[in-house]
Amino acid sequence: MNIGITCYPTVGGSGAVATELGKQLARRGHSVHFVSYRLPFRLDELTGNIYFHEVDVTSYSLFEYPPHELALAAKMAEVSRENRLDVLHVHYAIPHAIAGFLAQQMLGKDAPKLVTTLHGTDITLVGQDRSFFEITRFGILRSDGVSAVSDFLKKMTVDEFDVDRRIDVIHNFVDFSLYERRATPRERAAFAPGGEKVLLHVSNFRPVKRVLDVVRILGRVVREVPAVLLMVGEGPERASAHALARRLGVHDRVKFLGRHDRIEEIMSLADVFLLPSELESFGLSALEAMAAGVPVVGSDAGGLPEVVKHAETGFLLPVGDIEGMAARTIEILKDDEHRRCLGQAARARAASLFNADRIVTQYERLYERTLGQNANGRG
Repeated sequence: MNIGITCYPTVGGSGAVATELGKQLARRGHSVHFVSYRLPFRLDELTGNIYFHEVDVTSYSLFEYPPHELALAAKMAEVSRENRLDVLHVHYAIPHAIAGFLAQQMLGKDAPKLVTTLHGTDITLVGQDRSFFEITRFGILRSDGVSAVSDFLKKMTVDEFDVDRRIDVIHNFVDFSLYERRATPRERAAFAPGGEKVLLHVSNFRPVKRVLDVVRILGRVVREVPAVLLMVGEGPERASAHALARRLGVHDRVKFLGRHDRIEEIMSLADVFLLPSELESFGLSALEAMAAGVPVVGSDAGGLPEVVKHAETGFLLPVGDIEGMAARTIEILKDDEHRRCLGQAARARAASLFNADRIVTQYERLYERTLGQNANGRG
């Protein structure tokens, strides 16, 4: 098939999944065309049958804000026409599904099918803003195929937007070939020179991730277990987390590492992964930790219970239960055998349910059903 993919190119779960999906599809022989205003942050192999088409958003004095969505729709139509795309797969309902719909209207009978994947905040936050509600619902209903990354997100979409249409649940995935190795003692010593246990948090540092809870958990853990905390990512709550670490007297134990594209290298350092979010539509970073054999301690909110099996691959507690999360983290860190068992179970669960081969095949079947023809399509 000839497949177009549009996603946000910035750091985040949706962009990571969309990019990894494109790479996996290309390895299976499909032609994959990424359309975005910047090279997606994990797209590091523009070879063979992977192509990137940049959206040029020109500023005119007539417009107070650059017309990104119109430029995106025009580029989608251009790429579809010139490359005879079978499918336009967009990640996020708005603005990408709307841009895809406009591209279809421009192309008429020669338009590719439009598949939309819902990732989370397009439904849980943006879509529920009343000013975006109708257009989000329109994008979902006008797509030829729709998928959601968790059962939780599918149910929320149906309930909140009152949509009576098929929505396939296709979970996120990881490439397990990237998570084979563990960090060497020397690599760990760079962050934990005294042999401390290593806690890890990876996110966009937005309020919904509750990064201040992560720092508070560390504050309780170090009372009983020598530990350091690695904080990976950038976002609005970073400064607050840094200030809180200083107030709690643990600033020398917190390492802010910024953005890292090769997250598997960081995951291999961790003993416990912390994800106490207010809400996770899926929890891709938790899955990445599990793939590296790292137990997860987090919140039992949203789609995270579909990923982490409580008491088998980690522990899930109510949102805001800092004491409980800290106690479970201490329990894991004090018992190396228990930690290894949890980590082995985590990797086995991830490998069984969320491996790339299984999930990418589900996307191929969604494309085939949407096209109503065999996988060869027009490509």
